[in-house]
Amino acid sequence: MSEAIPVQLEQIDSVIAGTVVYPPGGRFGPRIQQDIQLVMLYTGTMEIVIDGQTLRVQPGHVVKLMPGQQETFAFADQEETWHRWIAVHVRDLSEDALAFMSNLPVVLPLTEEMNRLTDLLLSLQHSALPDDPLLRTLGLAALQLYPLERMRLSDREKHSSVYKAIAWMKERYADEIALSDVAAQAGVSCEHLVRLFRQYENDTPIRYLWNLRVNRALDLLVHTGLNVTEIAERCGFKTSHHFARHIKQATGLTATQIRQHTWQGLREITIRNPDISSKKEVPRN
Repeated sequence: MSEAIPVQLEQIDSVIAGTVVYPPGGRFGPRIQQDIQLVMLYTGTMEIVIDGQTLRVQPGHVVKLMPGQQETFAFADQEETWHRWIAVHVRDLSEDALAFMSNLPVVLPLTEEMNRLTDLLLSLQHSALPDDPLLRTLGLAALQLYPLERMRLSDREKHSSVYKAIAWMKERYADEIALSDVAAQAGVSCEHLVRLFRQYENDTPIRYLWNLRVNRALDLLVHTGLNVTEIAERCGFKTSHHFARHIKQATGLTATQIRQHTWQGLREITIRNPDISSKKEVPRN
């Protein structure tokens, strides 16, 4: 588990999300930052002078701004600059919380989770005041997500082709996929992709794909009433027999036995296949 920022929901007075497109050569500031603010850059470039230190930001990144900083913004000269933000006003910010946030990287790669959280805030705030409990909860979630993004940074520091391949397989695992398809999406040869996966994942791309399928299938077995044939189709297995063989190999249990466990209360299903490292817990009804 990643460490959480020591801020309570009761300390958050207001949360505001926004979006703006600056024309070429746009400028903003100087200003004194009042909130903990996360700024997401999508197009153009952004140069921020923070307390005399210059920070240059490229698209696809999120910037952390802290209360009390003096900031001046300069945007791209030759193109429009689009950015969005989440501003969280925290009352009585403790020294521990301030130190925790200050020690996090100022710039991190922007992820889909932060994008979706920003989308939700922008949508909901049209019908709510900045101090609405739901908006404040989402603002706290944004503060908690930022340090989690730092924990994920090590994954994104893998070879870019590995990251592209994994992201694509997570989206398309239900389809019929060959190694050549994954390699094409990653922009490398099949042989090179295999070498990269062995280096960064200690696995091959196709075994990684089957692990995704098995874990998704276990989720559907545990949490839905779909029959085996439907689960097999949704998770990329060729037949229900093929599905059953993989589940038995991974867990030592049949699909029926896994579901019987759900009727008997909380049980842990250990994935015994060495290619699959996760565990599934069957919740008590």
